[in-house]
Amino acid sequence: MSTTHTPRIAVVGSLNMDLVLKVQHAPGPGETVLADALHLVPGGKGGNQAVACARQGARVALFGRVGDDGYGQTLRAGLDADGIDHSGVQTDTETTTGVAAITVEASGQNRIVVVPGANGRFVLDAAALGAALQGAGGLVLQFETPLPQVLAAAEMAHAAGCPVVLNPSPIQPSASPSSNKWL
Repeated sequence: MSTTHTPRIAVVGSLNMDLVLKVQHAPGPGETVLADALHLVPGGKGGNQAVACARQGARVALFGRVGDDGYGQTLRAGLDADGIDHSGVQTDTETTTGVAAITVEASGQNRIVVVPGANGRFVLDAAALGAALQGAGGLVLQFETPLPQVLAAAEMAHAAGCPVVLNPSPIQPSASPSSNKWL
């Protein structure tokens, strides 16, 4: 008889509503182009990482922040649909959920502009993350939440003996691996 092990993963990261515009080519300076389609898609690097881990069979606990608005509710519903524990996702009543405007050209080239919204106000709940890290197979991070919170989460994972996987995007020059012992 074989025993299966379901890995537990913690993710600290962003949650955005992605406004994806399909275009033949991206507009140049001063140019207006017509889009072929608009899709509203749950996203954010943290949300996407959590969904990817859950869809590979992991039990995922996500820590992030959304606004108290329709986009935040939609993102939570999407996390529910993938079985992701989002009790660590805070609701910010003072700002909106993050939004990413993404143009995708027919060639596949994309351009992304992110309005951080609530992501920029994320504050790590150390007790909740600490509990999630106990026995976790990994902590997944990226740089769409405030850098001090990302570094604190990495330090907590290190102290708990939990491996850290970092997507260093968007680039944060002050967070290079040589400048931080936890990354």
